[in-house]
Amino acid sequence: LTALADRMAAFGVGMAFHHHMGTIVETDDEVDRLMTATGRSVGLLFDTGHCLFSGGDPQSLLQRHLDRIVHFHCKDVRRAVLERARREDMSFMAAVMDGIFTVPGDGSVDFLSLLKPLAARGYEGWIVVEAEQDPAKAHPLTYASKGYFSLLATAR
Repeated sequence: LTALADRMAAFGVGMAFHHHMGTIVETDDEVDRLMTATGRSVGLLFDTGHCLFSGGDPQSLLQRHLDRIVHFHCKDVRRAVLERARREDMSFMAAVMDGIFTVPGDGSVDFLSLLKPLAARGYEGWIVVEAEQDPAKAHPLTYASKGYFSLLATAR
């Protein structure tokens, strides 16, 4: 990954690795190993929802890799669905279809504790409101607006 990221950088293109459930890098330990094994040219796309879903600690993981975060996905998690998914050993897709993810302000992620360190570092990258949801259950524009305004209120 580092060699590819270095080559991309020569063309003015940055690289970010996105940790994600259902892939080979899901947990905090796996993110730590990836960041240790790669050079600084490999950035991190930090995903709050996937961190929490994997059993991770978003605040701790963010602090450990703050200087490598180049893209930030603000995805919230519905605590009751997360607990049910763990209790019933649901697959990733089953949990998504059951509504585990939602937008900021509709779940249990403490976004203020994540946005403060980013702001203190002078983060200028993308902050994306994201939720993998069934559009029949959660109207995309309605929920995107809800997430945006929740983050805006949190950031003030």
